[in-house]
Amino acid sequence: MNVVLAHARAQTLELARYPAYVVPTLLFPAAFFLVFAAPADRAGAAAELATFAGFAALGVAFFQFGVGIAADRASPWEAYLRTLPVAPRARLGARTLAAVPFALAASAAVVAAGLATTEAALPAAGWLELALVLTLGTVPFAMLGIALGFLAPPRAALPIANLFYLGLSYAGGLWQRPSRLPAAVAAVSPYLPTRAFGDVLAAVATGQPFTPAPWARLAAFAGGFALLALWAYRRDEGRSYR
Repeated sequence: MNVVLAHARAQTLELARYPAYVVPTLLFPAAFFLVFAAPADRAGAAAELATFAGFAALGVAFFQFGVGIAADRASPWEAYLRTLPVAPRARLGARTLAAVPFALAASAAVVAAGLATTEAALPAAGWLELALVLTLGTVPFAMLGIALGFLAPPRAALPIANLFYLGLSYAGGLWQRPSRLPAAVAAVSPYLPTRAFGDVLAAVATGQPFTPAPWARLAAFAGGFALLALWAYRRDEGRSYR
């Protein structure tokens, strides 16, 4: 556990000192919300605020993991880290912990933009519940981002991450409620992890009772993506360090 925490702390400090990562991560989702959601300010603003906060957290998962890991694979420092006696699960766990503060900060920027421009509001307990759901619900996408980082070529990681990020966010109903999606997209939406994520976020924002089905889907995706990430790590290690 000490190794995981130390590695997570080092990664967090490294990224926090890198404005080219911090500024877009924090500001892009909030700007996206202001352009596409805030002008409408219709009924259901709280649900859209919550799902856009999820959209912000997803950006961290895909870019901090997918693009970051792909870039790290080409660095001498990564080659050195691979020689250390640290299990893959410890490094993957550290990367996940390091993403939490950035995901919450990006989501908080969306929330601040929403509170300033719409009538969306939640009780105090609702904000705490939303933060917890954002933290837990992002785990499957962190695992998917890790897998992407070890599978994608470094130069292709950014466009591939963008494709996953924007495509899954739109089709999963994070930009607008699923009932307003085109028919062809709506038919696919229920099978996507982002749809389950959007459902639990909207439920928190609208005060709906707890339902286990979307959480079960998120847990299944988390398990599947974690196995994929572990396989991708070992595949990359076998190819690069045999």
